[in-house]
Formats: sequence, structure tokens, C-alpha cells
Amino acid sequence: MFDIDGTLVESYDLDSKLFSESVYEGTGFSIDTDWSRYRNVTDSGILQEFFKENSISRTAEKEIKKSFVEKLKQAIAIQPVKEIAGANEFLLHLKSMRNVVISIATGGWYESAILKLVSAGIDVVSIPIASSNDHFCRVEIMNQAVLKATDGQAYPCTYFGDGTWDKEACEQLGFNFVLVGGRTKHEQNITSFRFSKEALTYIGL
Repeated sequence: MFDIDGTLVESYDLDSKLFSESVYEGTGFSIDTDWSRYRNVTDSGILQEFFKENSISRTAEKEIKKSFVEKLKQAIAIQPVKEIAGANEFLLHLKSMRNVVISIATGGWYESAILKLVSAGIDVVSIPIASSNDHFCRVEIMNQAVLKATDGQAYPCTYFGDGTWDKEACEQLGFNFVLVGGRTKHEQNITSFRFSKEALTYIGL
């Protein structure tokens, strides 16, 4: 199971920038971009908490989402996002393996997730995706990804993510966690998917 921003594609900073811009334009309030302070670090979860703190109607989410997706389209039309080195090749390799099931669980909205993946050249055909469209809670999004990929069958799960919230969600769910990049600390850590043997070792393959 894979996160997207900062894990499969280099979009973390762009995502944060456009999200905060869309929130300000839609509400007139600036949002704190220290995402680690939010209980649910997902697009919907962050907005729920932000709306409550500022007495804003939750109906504002629809316009914020629309604005964010449009800003993202414009940004990647000018400069496409890049994959984390080796990400697409690694996914294709996993797809070729009979004993592996792949899914994506992102805290972002589905519409923006697809835009970023396509822009980076990540082939997600036949890969189930769970997103902030499915739930505001990251743990529940990950559960949804499992259900979409396995039809409820029990499999050991490894999650590739880049944030402390990914690590914490894995601890709650009992998932094996592999950190991508250096945004937090974890003993199982890769800087990219270029050295796929290391990543496969962490999965147990």
C-alpha cells in the first residue's frame, strides 16, 4: 500500500501551497500548514478541524476542493510533477508478482490524486485507490484501500509513506511501515525506489 505525496510523487510542497491558497480564497482565513498538529492529516480531516476552529460551515469544503483541483491542473500544465525516483518501475515490478496485491491510500482527494499520478507518469491502471473522498480519517482510508484490493481477505500489509501520520496509522493498524524520504525517522527507510531490492527486503520479498 502506498501514499502519494512525497512517497510516489514529488508533490508535497506544491500540494501544501495550493491547499492553503484555496482555503484562504474560500474562507478568508489562513490555515496553519503545520499538518502534524491536526488530528486527521487528510484533506477532509484538516478542513473539518479548521472549520470548527473558525466557525466556518462545512459546506465550504466543496468550493475549496474545486478551487484546489483547478489550481493543481494549472500548475502541472506548466510544470508536471515528478515521480519519486524509480516509483513507477517499482509498481510495475510488484504488479508482475503473483503473490502481491497493490493499493494506494492517500489523505488527498481522489481527483487531485489522479492528476498528480498521471502528471508524474505513474501507471495506476488496475490499482485500487482510497482517498479523502472515502473518509476523513487516515486509518479508515487505509482500511478502505485494503477492502478495495482484497475483497476483505486477510493479507499482511506493508505501507510506504513519508509522514509521521503515516507511521502512526500503521502502528494503529499493525501494518509494516517503510519510510520514504527523510521527513521523519524510522528504521526501515528508503530515499527512493531506485534501489528496489532494499524496498523488497522491507516488504519481506
